[in-house]
Amino acid sequence: MTLVTGLVDAFSYLLLGHVFVANMTGNVVFLGFALAGAPGFSVAASLTALVAFACGARLGGVLAARHGAHRGRLFSRAAAIQALFLAASVVLAVFGAGSLTTGLRYALIAVLAISMGIQNAAARKVAVPDLTTTVLTPTITGIAADSRLAGGAGSKAGRRLAAVAMMLVGALIGAVLVRHAQIYDPCSSRSCSSC
Repeated sequence: MTLVTGLVDAFSYLLLGHVFVANMTGNVVFLGFALAGAPGFSVAASLTALVAFACGARLGGVLAARHGAHRGRLFSRAAAIQALFLAASVVLAVFGAGSLTTGLRYALIAVLAISMGIQNAAARKVAVPDLTTTVLTPTITGIAADSRLAGGAGSKAGRRLAAVAMMLVGALIGAVLVRHAQIYDPCSSRSCSSC
């Protein structure tokens, strides 16, 4: 799940215009930038991501209420529904390749943010200690504040470092794909008079 966070936020930030679909703290900050008139930031994009994420979190909350007593069932149902939203985003991206219209941009932001809201709500309910899927600030704080150098036990650094590493790897893979992978072009594989 943390790897997926890095992937989708790389895609959303690099291709959808300075907006996150998983990191809502970033969107609140970006919203402030946009309201101040900073170039490259959009009030509408940040609000779309925030509202869609909240809708996804609400759906995740419904799943948590129904299946919260069985962590495995909650996790599998949430992951399956999240996968459907991620698949929908792939379909949207493939069919819109080459022309990222405003409508497609906001549809992708919404679908991806909903999927990440579901993920966050489920992860919150599953509540694995010191394991986060989208927010690393408290994780990095815990690594440093609980370290032996700070007088702590340092015993949870492995899990915390794994979360940091997974998000980094996801962001790296996402950024490499955005920057270097050939974008799907429906006209490249056939003769098309309108292309």
